[in-house]
Amino acid sequence: MDVVVIGAGQAGLSAAFHLRRAGLEPDRDFVVLDHAPRPGGAWQFRWPSLTYGKVHGMHALPGMELTGADPARPSSEVIGGYFDAYEQTFGLRIHRPVDVTAVREGDSGRADEAGRLLVESSEGTYATRALINATGTWDRPFWPRYPGQETFRGRQLHTAGYPGPAEFTGKRVLVVGGGASGTQHLMEIADVAADTFWVTRREPVWREGPFGEMEGRAAVALVEERVRRGLPPKSVVSVTGLPLNDAIRAARARGILDRLPMFDRITPTGVAWDDGRTVDVDVILWATGFRAAIDHLTPLRLREPGGGIRVEGTRAARDERVHLVGYGPSASTIGANRAGRAAVSDIRRLLRREAAPAEATTGTTPAPAEATPVAAPKVTRTAVTEAAPVAVTV
Repeated sequence: MDVVVIGAGQAGLSAAFHLRRAGLEPDRDFVVLDHAPRPGGAWQFRWPSLTYGKVHGMHALPGMELTGADPARPSSEVIGGYFDAYEQTFGLRIHRPVDVTAVREGDSGRADEAGRLLVESSEGTYATRALINATGTWDRPFWPRYPGQETFRGRQLHTAGYPGPAEFTGKRVLVVGGGASGTQHLMEIADVAADTFWVTRREPVWREGPFGEMEGRAAVALVEERVRRGLPPKSVVSVTGLPLNDAIRAARARGILDRLPMFDRITPTGVAWDDGRTVDVDVILWATGFRAAIDHLTPLRLREPGGGIRVEGTRAARDERVHLVGYGPSASTIGANRAGRAAVSDIRRLLRREAAPAEATTGTTPAPAEATPVAAPKVTRTAVTEAAPVAVTV
C-alpha cells in the first residue's frame, strides 16, 4: 500500500475521505484498519444515557453534514449511524475488526520492504510508504494508583465501562475526576444513588459566557505547545474549564457538585484523608480520562525524552512517513477533520518526491504535480430519524 490508516473514528474517516479525493483507491493504494466491531469510532462504546442532545461540539465529517438527529436518542446510535452512512457513501471500504499489534521498519535488504513501514495486524502485514495513525484514546483509560486500592471491597470502574445510572440505585458512589464526564456521571447518578461524593485533584474551573473561536484557538495552542515540546498531550477540555449551563447550576445548588480534595488512600470500605476524614462508599467511579493509544508505534522509537511524540503539524518529527491525527491539538472533532486533510497533503508530497527518482531512472514521464482527484459524491445533509437511522440526501 501507499498509505495505511489505523483507526476509523472522526480523524481516520477524514483522512480516508481526503485520500479518496486525492485519487487514491481503497484496497489498491490505501487501506483503513479499524479494531472496532462496527462503524462509530469510540462513540459506539458510549453509555446509553449519553444522548445526542448532551454531546458537546460534534463537528460534521468533511463532505457530509449531520442534521435532523433526535437529541433524545443515544449518541452511540446517532453518530454510529452517521459514520456508517459516511463510509458507504464515499466507498471507504473499512477493514474491521482488525487489531494492529505493531508498526516497525521494513527490511532494507528486501526490495518489497526497503524504505517502507510494516504494519502488523490480525489480518496480515502491510508494507506501506506512509502511515496515518488515528487511534484516539478510548482504548487506554487512565487508572490512577493509590495506596490500599487493592483492598477495596466494593466495585471500581472507569468511565470506559460506565453503564449508565441505573446500576448505582441505592448505592453510595464516589466519582473521581474533574472533567466533563465526571460531572455528567455525578448528575445522573445523584438521582438514583443513596449518596454521592466528588473528589478532584484540583479545584474545578467553571467557565462563564460564550466559548468562541478566539477562546478555542487559545485552548488548542496550549495543548499544541506541549506536543511541540515532546510531552504527552493533554486534552483540549483540560485547558478550557467546565462550561456553566442550567443543569450544572441546578446541580451545584443541590450540593451534587460540592467538591472534596483528593483523598490520600483507599480503605476496604471507602477512602481516607491524612487529616482523619473518611468516607465509606460502595462504588468508586474513576472519571480520570484517557491516554493516547499509540503503544503499537513503540518499535519506531518516536517518543521524546518527555514521554510524548513531537509532531510538526501532523507529521512525527522523528519519521516523516508517520502522521498522527486526532492526537493532542487535533483531538477535537473539528481538529480531527483539519488534521486528516493536512496529513494527506503532506503524504502526497512525500509520495511524489519518492516517485521522482524512479521515474528518472526508468526514463518514464514524470507524474503530474497533482494527482487527478476522484469526483466524490456531493452530499448536502444526513438526516437521522427513528424510522430510518440514516437517510442521505445527495
